[in-house]
Amino acid sequence: MSERVAVRKTYKLFIGGKFPRSESGRSYLVQSSNVSLASRKDARDAVVAARAAVKGWAGATAYNRGQILYRAAEMLEGRREQFVALGVPADEVDAAVDRWVWYAGWADKLAQVYGGANPVAGPYFNISAPEPTGVIAVVAPERPALLGLVSVIAPAIVTGNTVVVAASPSEPLAAVTLAEVLATSDLPGGVVNILTGAITETAPSLAAHMDVNAIDLTGVIDTALATDLEFKAAENLKRVLRPAPADHDWFADPGLARMTALLETKTVWHPKGV
Repeated sequence: MSERVAVRKTYKLFIGGKFPRSESGRSYLVQSSNVSLASRKDARDAVVAARAAVKGWAGATAYNRGQILYRAAEMLEGRREQFVALGVPADEVDAAVDRWVWYAGWADKLAQVYGGANPVAGPYFNISAPEPTGVIAVVAPERPALLGLVSVIAPAIVTGNTVVVAASPSEPLAAVTLAEVLATSDLPGGVVNILTGAITETAPSLAAHMDVNAIDLTGVIDTALATDLEFKAAENLKRVLRPAPADHDWFADPGLARMTALLETKTVWHPKGV
């Protein structure tokens, strides 16, 4: 009997709940594995998928979104050894699982903390409620590869936004493997889209895209690139989250800032009485 030839895996993009290769056909080598090299066209396709998913995801109940994030934690826990085999430290995988659970717990509580009835002088009810911003472009931090990725995706989607993520070009295997986790976590297609490859190619397209409502520059370490992305984002008044400090501790309590930064506050007036 001839010796069996193993099936070599190509790590693909994650767009609209599917795993396509780059439309350009390009790939690059990471840890002896082929990884798709996303193009500007792939970035535009990811934005289309994210926009199509906004209505259903934002309209889902907070309880349902929390369930799905918790399911992601369950699936990640089940694939713990796979991430360790990719070189992700075991304590980082555990922290990433815990981070999903932490954000899942906030899904049905954030509106109570940041919304409420406002006192007004007149016979009216005045109610403020947080609502999602829409489509968020995210440049993920390079390290920690998995925990950093979860820490920028989870707060964006738990509040009802959809995301297009430019994963770290030097640490893409954890990102695509996380996409495989999300694909089996009941997450609707298009809520999370992950692009691998050169950030210098995909991020400018996302920053300039007129159907992207905000951009998170957390993983941008090049000051000149960050400035350029901010200029491009200004054209349609995107909300911009600045790059993270070099000494940022991703294992620390994340707080609520990332969730609230990607929310809009809607205020409603209603007359009292009949």
